[in-house]
Amino acid sequence: MKGFVTFGEIMLRLTPAVKGGKLSVAPKFSVGYAGAESNVAVSLACLGNQVDFVSKVPKNPIGNAALMSLKQFGVSTENVLVGGKRLGTYFIELGSSIRPSKVIYDRENSAISQIKAKEFDWKTILKDKEWLHLSGITPALSARCAKETIWLAKIAKEMGVKVSFDLNFRRSLWQDGKAAREVFNSIIASSDTVFANLGALADVYDLEFSGDNVVERTKEAMKVVNGLFNVNNMVFTIREHDSASQNKLMGMLWSNGEITTSKPYSVQIEDRFGTGDAFAAAYLHAIDNGWNSDTSIEFATAAFALKHTLKGDLHTSTEEEIRSIMNGNLSGHVIR
Repeated sequence: MKGFVTFGEIMLRLTPAVKGGKLSVAPKFSVGYAGAESNVAVSLACLGNQVDFVSKVPKNPIGNAALMSLKQFGVSTENVLVGGKRLGTYFIELGSSIRPSKVIYDRENSAISQIKAKEFDWKTILKDKEWLHLSGITPALSARCAKETIWLAKIAKEMGVKVSFDLNFRRSLWQDGKAAREVFNSIIASSDTVFANLGALADVYDLEFSGDNVVERTKEAMKVVNGLFNVNNMVFTIREHDSASQNKLMGMLWSNGEITTSKPYSVQIEDRFGTGDAFAAAYLHAIDNGWNSDTSIEFATAAFALKHTLKGDLHTSTEEEIRSIMNGNLSGHVIR
């Protein structure tokens, strides 16, 4: 059975247990397990897809708990290596109104950052698979992770496995945008679908656009990126910040030179972490099922919006639940 493979780090997520609580005074934390690629894996599995998550976790109860958190949603972890000393951790302080969210990463020397050459048998893992999903976070974890991600994308392309790449950029993980640019360029060269936004293009490629509004700037960005990389399938999220509690969201698709834009959503935010991953998973589900451009970008954007209303990184909505939001959004739906 064809399906999806994702490769990346899963981490321990700690958030103040009291809603609106600050990290500096939190007496208790809510526990979760997440990461960009594992988030995509969970979303795809909840949409009914076969998904393999590939990573490395330590041989201890925390590593076991991370794997169990994926298995409960039907994600296969049979290709996850066990070893290394620790699982990466991140702490989130959720923002509200005029107070922005904060995130603190503690992932140095995590198990996946210590992987070695030829630890993964990629040709066996990718055999008979349809898609490989990668992000810009994994190659930032170590020089070996960067080489492994670039190599994996090349192998997938040679095997006829379609590659999707999310230009996730974390300033705290890279020396600068130029260092990320060199790695991202190598991965994009093997990619069939690229996910991005204006912020990532500014951070990594120093690209600024002059359209009258964010929609026009995004259209301009897609034309420029296509000219630079000749990528025929690009999918962008669009976000307008009213406050830390309310955003206006849209999605935009470039497919073989044609641009399709979704309807807008105004969302009251419960938790914005993992929202881009929900968007990517929903879009991959749509195109893997052969849906047209209009339906695909609307479905992805509805998932993007819906995830903002759910606590935690994981988007566990079903296709039916996402479609109900998509079909109810007639002229800018407010989701609470």
